[in-house]
Amino acid sequence: MPQDLEAARRESQYVLDLIAKRELTPEERQRVVREAVQYWTDHVNPGFLQYRKSVSTDYTAVEWSDEGACFRDIHGKEFIDMLGGFGIYVTGHRHPKVLKAVLDQLNRQGIHSQELIDPLRTYLAHLVALITPGDLQFAFLTNSGTESIEGCLKMAMLTTGRRRLVGCIGGFHGKSLGSLGGTSKAVFREPFLPLLNWTHVPFGDADALEMVLDCGEFTGDRVAAVVIEPIQGEGGINVAPPGYLRRARELCDRYGALLILDEIQCGMGRTGKMFCCEHDGVVPDLMALGKGFGGGVMPIGAVVGTPRTWQKYIENPFLHTTTFGGNPVCCAAAIATINVLLEENLPQQAAEKGEYMLRHINALAARYPKVLKECRGRGLMLGMEFVNNELGYAVAKALFARQILISGTYINSKVLRIEPPLVIPYEQIDRFHRALEESLQQVYRDFHL
Repeated sequence: MPQDLEAARRESQYVLDLIAKRELTPEERQRVVREAVQYWTDHVNPGFLQYRKSVSTDYTAVEWSDEGACFRDIHGKEFIDMLGGFGIYVTGHRHPKVLKAVLDQLNRQGIHSQELIDPLRTYLAHLVALITPGDLQFAFLTNSGTESIEGCLKMAMLTTGRRRLVGCIGGFHGKSLGSLGGTSKAVFREPFLPLLNWTHVPFGDADALEMVLDCGEFTGDRVAAVVIEPIQGEGGINVAPPGYLRRARELCDRYGALLILDEIQCGMGRTGKMFCCEHDGVVPDLMALGKGFGGGVMPIGAVVGTPRTWQKYIENPFLHTTTFGGNPVCCAAAIATINVLLEENLPQQAAEKGEYMLRHINALAARYPKVLKECRGRGLMLGMEFVNNELGYAVAKALFARQILISGTYINSKVLRIEPPLVIPYEQIDRFHRALEESLQQVYRDFHL
């Protein structure tokens, strides 16, 4: 495509005018849909359009606005968001307090100078120390969850002087090169091998973990860190079995490895506690945050560590730096998110709403066993496992036709995740339950079950 700066000037102004409009005409809506699909095909990735369930309806859905636990497409059709951006919207879509903090900060300063002390970074780090368990004290702020994992890995290598890492089968920690090593599915890893020195063990199997750590001790290839999701998100909403995290903590202590907990998806109140590891009374050496940390308004993550894990980094603070991580606007969003979680008691809301949903959905599983096997999880991090991939896809498509957004998981495609905003009202939860039953009935008929 030839360079055309004048065309770019005109096009950018056209898009800015669209952004500024409160309402679009029918003609403008159709044009946006047409151009969005065309430009996605020409300039983003046409393969992704084939994957997206939202384009397999009677028209192409292009999202345009959002609020609370819902979003609207460009035609004004409202959908209940039971996916929640894979766990992003802990405080809902555009929570007023989070949005106000961002706009207030943006009206004063957007990006910090990179050289002086920017105060919101310090306030946020202090707040993170207050809300995390145990002796987690320091925070390095990032732009995303996978960057948080990268930071955790570097801190573990610095602290232990070791290079070997252990992850879990079914784990997902992102797709940047260090994090990708911990991600377990071959389809994501194989094109980029060899990666860092990773070993994977079955999730929940503490004996297998002990064997790997013990073998490393014998051979001298000792483990720097064990990386675990307290609830595997992409792996299919697999909850760590009772006692597993505590045993992992004990094994790491015995063999001199650090315990890294990936709370990117399960943290920030989603599972009924501020952080999922609190259910098991376990404190990691390093914790990775992302997704919901910015309240669904701004992208921000964090590497959170104990004083021990920060010692080498304090000696040389230039070993790990970032240009945009911890910028004032994103910090404002995270600070407001923490405030809203506590002021509105959203972790407790997540616990109560999750129990309510588990009862209803598992009752449906008992009535429609040829389609839906079970629902599992904690708080509002739930997964519905279906008999096979085809049936799960059919239910997701039927739900979307009933204005419910839901999606599968990367590694276990038989599982549809349920991760709505923690602020979702019971009336919308009940609407989802009704739509789910109707969808199950439809799939029973369509597949002659």
